[in-house]
This record gives sequence, structure tokens and C-alpha cells, in this order.
Amino acid sequence: MRFFTSQLELAPVSERRSVIKSIATYTLLAGSGLSLMACSKEEKLKFSSIDLTGADYAKNFSLPDQNGQVRSMPDFAGKIVVVFFGFVQCPDVCPTTMFDLASIKKGLGADSDKLQVIFITVDPERDTEELLKAYMANFDPSFLALRPSMTELPALAADFKVFYKKVAGKTPGSYSMDHTAGSYVYDTKGKLRLFGRYGTGPEGLASDIRLLLKSA
Repeated sequence: MRFFTSQLELAPVSERRSVIKSIATYTLLAGSGLSLMACSKEEKLKFSSIDLTGADYAKNFSLPDQNGQVRSMPDFAGKIVVVFFGFVQCPDVCPTTMFDLASIKKGLGADSDKLQVIFITVDPERDTEELLKAYMANFDPSFLALRPSMTELPALAADFKVFYKKVAGKTPGSYSMDHTAGSYVYDTKGKLRLFGRYGTGPEGLASDIRLLLKSA
């Protein structure tokens, strides 16, 4: 650098102006190139589901599963986690969603063990551990069902921004539950990334999960 500076100082004024102009042009182009590279690296992934990247809610849970083991998000580090709120006696939305998720998991092939599906009941009054265990067995042996207590459920639902409401039936025990019909998707670092809407089919969510695995 010292040699270049001294030579520039000795050069005629016209030559100095030409060299300085060339340096300025090169620096501008180089800077533009770096900016383009940075933008390319920071480009947001294009998902089919609703992108919740950066959301400051639904960060964690600590609940017993159908086997009595307490589970929380850090347990699934390195996996894509899909969380769905529902109830066993749900006639349509819940079984359809769980069957779709089982299909997605199977379709991942060698990466199937990198997907963890979690079902959280909004009906702990009726959904016992035994019932949840039998329910999960209908879909995939790796699926987990979590059961909050009646006192834990309101705060949990509020934190996840999930709606649920008991709908009276003909008898006290035949009630139904209205609830949010969608799935939360977390990346391999346990960060909330997506909300998969019910009724859009499994293809889009499957594609999003593959994209998250690829970018992990």
C-alpha cells in the first residue's frame, strides 16, 4: 500500500485523477456485489403456510404425554415439530389433520424421524392418558399427545393464541369442542416458523417442512 501511494503522489495530476476515478468505480462495484450477496443470503424462504418467523409467542410448553412423561420443546432439538390442538371425540378436523400429518411423515422417507407431531388436547376433562394413547396409535406410533390440566389449559391456549370453547350436547358428557383448526410448525432449533391452515391439503405443508429441513 505504501508503494502504491508514493507512486500516485509522483504521477501527473491528470493521471492521478484517472487512477482515483478507477479506484472509486471499482470500490462502488465491489460494494454493490457484496450488498447483492448479503441480500441473497438473507432472502426469506417462500412458504405455502403462514410465515410466523420472529413471532414472540407459543415458545414452549411443559406437559405430560400419553405415557405420563413430561415433555417440552427442548426435548425435540434437531427435529421439525408440528403442534396441533384438538380433542379425541372431534368428528372431522382432528382425525383429518392427524392422518395428513401421518402421510407427510411417511412421505419424508429417510427424514421421517426428523418430524415430531404433537397433539395437545383441549378436552382434558374427557381425554385421559389411556384414551390419548389409543387415539395416537391410530395414526403413527411416534406421535405424542399432551394433556394439560383443566387449570393449565386457559393459560396455555392464551399463550398459543388458540381458541377453544365447550359446546353443550344433549347430555352433560356428550358436549363438543369448537377450537382453532390449524398447526404450528417449529424449526429444528425450536423456533416458531409457520401456521398451517386446515383444509389446504397436506402437499403445501409437506413442502414447507422439507424446506425447513433443507435450510436447517
